Formats: sequence, structure tokens, C-alpha cells
Amino acid sequence: MAPLKDVHQGLAPPCRGPARLAVLSGHYLYYHYGCDGLDDRGWGCGYRTLQTLCSWPEGQSTGVPEVVAVQAALEDMGDKPPGFRGSRSWIGCVEASLCLAHFGGPQGRLCHVPRGAGLQGELERLYSHFTGGGGPVMVGGDADARSKALLGVCLGPGTEAYVLILDPHYWGTPENPSELQAAGWVGWQEVSTAFDPNSFYNLCLTSPNSDKHQHTLD
Repeated sequence: MAPLKDVHQGLAPPCRGPARLAVLSGHYLYYHYGCDGLDDRGWGCGYRTLQTLCSWPEGQSTGVPEVVAVQAALEDMGDKPPGFRGSRSWIGCVEASLCLAHFGGPQGRLCHVPRGAGLQGELERLYSHFTGGGGPVMVGGDADARSKALLGVCLGPGTEAYVLILDPHYWGTPENPSELQAAGWVGWQEVSTAFDPNSFYNLCLTSPNSDKHQHTLD
């Protein structure tokens, strides 16, 4: 069954009152645990988030690598040791950025958020990213190692701040986006409670691949 597309659409804005809201441009597919028949529960969230990133901005599965292909690429490029392919070893944002370049997906830009800072200090960066036509942002850490994708931000009024989170840890076969929204697999969450202050975080911000765009224009 093909992954669902743009599963955040239809969600109500989280802020009560005037706010600055920005969500990703383009389209994406929702990759999650077991969506291709591989039982990757407990270790595959980084791969699934990477696959979602690779499906952007067309929202198509063409060119999206399977988990074993990601592992093989990381092993072949020397980032991982022999025997990595076929393992249940997880990956994070650094590996995801390498694979985006390897597979010709969107461009990935890494950003490190020190331990204790949370994402409060990155909200303006994220707002500019999404208003500037950016795609999904992969996020992961150490104490909080659960990979996820950010699809938007909502700032204000006052100190209110929310991020739109797409969680790849869903197991099953979703019938439609509203099912995922009702269960909280995609939705707005307060920044102050969505991220662990004891964890550092890496972000991988996606933007259109200029080379791919140039080929399209040729």
C-alpha cells in the first residue's frame, strides 16, 4: 500500500489569536514503521524520516531508497563499518544528510543545538526556512533519540510557540490522514514540552536540489 500524502493537511492552527504561521512547501509521503513490510520497530525511525525527506518536494516514492539501500550506501561510502547493511542499527541526521547527497534527494543542511538549549532558539531559523520554501526538517538527539520530522512552526501571540511534528513511530496501515491526526501521529505540539532539555539535537533542513531543478529546466 502506497504511503499517505501530506497527512498534516486539514489540521487547525494551534495558536489562539494573532500568530506567525509557516508550514513546508511542496508535498511529501508519510513513511513509518513497517510501511513497506519491513518490521523496523525500535530502530527504524531515522530511516523512515529520511524516506519522508526524500519524497519531498514532489510527494512521490520515485527515488526514495529502501532501508537496506540506505545501509548499503553508508557502508560503501565508509561512514559505517562492514556488516552495517542488514543490521538493526539506527541512523540520525548526519547519516541522513550524507544519504540525501548520495541519492540525489533534496539538499540537506545540518544544524546542531547544544544540550539544554531545546529548540526555542531555533524558532526564527525554522520560520525563515519554511517561509522561504523549505521542506521537512529531520530532528533527533541523544537523550531524545526518537527521530521525527518538523513540518511547520507557529509563533505567538506572546511566548506561545508550536511546531508541527510528523512522528514515524506509527505501526499499522492508516486509512486516511484524519486517523493519524486524531491519534497524534501528526500534529502541533508546544516547543517547551515536545523536546527534552537534557538532550542535544541535530536538525537536517531540506531545500530544493538546485542540480535537480536545473536538469528540470534544461
